[in-house]
Amino acid sequence: MEDIKKIENDLWEAADQLRANSKLTASEYSMPVLGIIFLRYAYNRFLIVKEEIEENLPSRNGKKRPVTKEDFESKSAIFLPEIARYDNLAALEEDKDIGRSINDAMKAIEEEYEKLKGSLPTNYTIFDNELLRELIRKFNSNELRNAKGDVFGRIYEYFLNKFAMTGAQEGGEFFTPISLVQMIVNVIEPEQGTVLDPACGSAGMFVQTGHFIESHGANANDKVTFYGQEKAELNTKLARMNMAVHGLEGKIFEGNTFYEDKHELLGKCDYVMANPPFNVDGVDSEKIKADPRLPFGLPGVNKKSKAVSNANYLWIQYFYSYLNEKGRAGFVMASSATDAGHGEKDVRERLVKTKDVDVIISIGNNFFYTRSLQCTLWFFDKNKSEDKKDKVLMIDARNIFRKVNRTINDFSEEQLKNLTSIVWLYRGQNERYLKLIDEYIKSYSNRANNINEVGRIFEDKLQEIVDQLERFNSFKLVSDENEQIREEYYNSLKELQKDIDNYFIDKEVLNKEIEAYKNWCKENIIDDFNQLDKANTIQVEQYNKFEEISKKIKSKIKVIDHLYKEANNLIDKAEKELDAKKSDSWDTKKVREDKKKIDEAKKDFVEFLKEINYLYGQVKWLQSKFNNAKFENIEGLCKLVDIEEIEKNDWSLTPGRYVGVAQNVDEDFDFEGRLKEILIELDGLNEEAFELAKVIKCNFEELGL
Repeated sequence: MEDIKKIENDLWEAADQLRANSKLTASEYSMPVLGIIFLRYAYNRFLIVKEEIEENLPSRNGKKRPVTKEDFESKSAIFLPEIARYDNLAALEEDKDIGRSINDAMKAIEEEYEKLKGSLPTNYTIFDNELLRELIRKFNSNELRNAKGDVFGRIYEYFLNKFAMTGAQEGGEFFTPISLVQMIVNVIEPEQGTVLDPACGSAGMFVQTGHFIESHGANANDKVTFYGQEKAELNTKLARMNMAVHGLEGKIFEGNTFYEDKHELLGKCDYVMANPPFNVDGVDSEKIKADPRLPFGLPGVNKKSKAVSNANYLWIQYFYSYLNEKGRAGFVMASSATDAGHGEKDVRERLVKTKDVDVIISIGNNFFYTRSLQCTLWFFDKNKSEDKKDKVLMIDARNIFRKVNRTINDFSEEQLKNLTSIVWLYRGQNERYLKLIDEYIKSYSNRANNINEVGRIFEDKLQEIVDQLERFNSFKLVSDENEQIREEYYNSLKELQKDIDNYFIDKEVLNKEIEAYKNWCKENIIDDFNQLDKANTIQVEQYNKFEEISKKIKSKIKVIDHLYKEANNLIDKAEKELDAKKSDSWDTKKVREDKKKIDEAKKDFVEFLKEINYLYGQVKWLQSKFNNAKFENIEGLCKLVDIEEIEKNDWSLTPGRYVGVAQNVDEDFDFEGRLKEILIELDGLNEEAFELAKVIKCNFEELGL
């Protein structure tokens, strides 16, 4: 699908009308909207699988047997009864109660599938018929009818994300930010076996695991078995729907993990992943004191209430105890847990002494949608290599983030890859690090080779505008009153033409340098990434040889901005000061269209060029820190710490206590990026001020003032 982001935004605006035109809270209308996405996805998948099944059905006497429910289940797809098929809902007559029809569709699916029993929303009659029809229509567009692959999975995740941001979740419990889930998956690499999330929320960990396995060319349902447990009924339903939308199979049970172990997987899991609720303080110690999932004992109990003071170390022990002898775990935890004292410190000491603590990553503020708190990612590995047994990798990533808006941060795709590559180096997987560098180099090189092609649209539109400006310049003024302005216009046009000529001269120089770089790379191919020193030497040279090209691209961006502004200034001067619109030589309609087109072309071209330097910057970030393609302790970023040092630091697992603070100043500080962040913050504050002003005005009106 070409523009998934636009489709997501359009669908969200349509769905938000259900809230705007009703008295429902975000949490009340979130499930019905997600149910519509589920129905749309299920029908698309139904049609695709039906066609595949029919093609392969055996014939007898020229006839094929009817398609059965079992045929669909063999393809990991849902068989939809007639009344649950989306085209029937979209074609309902105006006088039909569409809310009741959707309810019936959901119930029909639940009757067919026990695993979805009670999980699908059946409260659509609370909505206005016309609003529901509009939403059904929006999800019946040509783009969505023809959507394949994981488009609906992406849309479902997008809506979960948006609901989380609008307050549909309670305490941040159903949606773990995708960046954090991806980081966990990247580190523990769940490839095959049993995967457990005992606080599964909406099953985000399972979905990202599915993506990870599919990215390696395998089917997740063939490789892993998913087990989830979730305390809240709503979240359990969300999880089951989310799994179904992504075509994943799994067992999701409702239950309070503090007191119930519904899957009975103690010591049996290959992977454990979770984002449990932080700092819970009401767990009854009497009910859990003999729990076999607590190998290191209770972390601390309130003498009066007999409740566990803080349940963080209950979760940590659960995750550890579910692992088999080679298992890995990755989970989100409150930052305070890495330094917690008293009984929690005792548990942490015993845990560190198992030598199974693998990696600890500090995450900065604002990664969660309803809280600004920092958090930490913990990783266990019961199958660490002998040389790593006594060590823990500490990574302080608090200063690594991308600003989404004023209150939310995440990791960019490249930041995730770069942080993951540190773990690869720690594990001795240096060839994976080199392949990542190679990926970046090929990516920015290929883009550099396409500069001419992408820039041609901007250049053509610029030339069309210049042609129009020249035609008007040759037109004889009726009056001589504006002769001085005309002279200024003429001189500015000459300067613009001169600047354009210089642009093309510089472009030719850049083309030759890019061609020379491309030829050099062809002659210096890395044929074996296991030859560490040789491969790294070539990559360092590849980076250094591109540096001048990168500088010229940066200058080119400034020139493009200048040409664009000057062309627009001349148009304004012609129209506002020289009455160009009254001239027969001035095509006002075309000028307006050209201005719009060159604006789009300029933005696309500049973004394309910036992306080249952005990817080039990723290589610099990595090579400047790990210049030998081997793990090194980097001040302010990462350090390999042994158990003896951890003991000296009172068994703390806080990365900041070990990695220190980076002293060097980054000479290539991204001032433009920081200015964008400030602008995002300013926009957010302006929006809040606008909303506050409306509330104040409304309050005054209610008071009759």
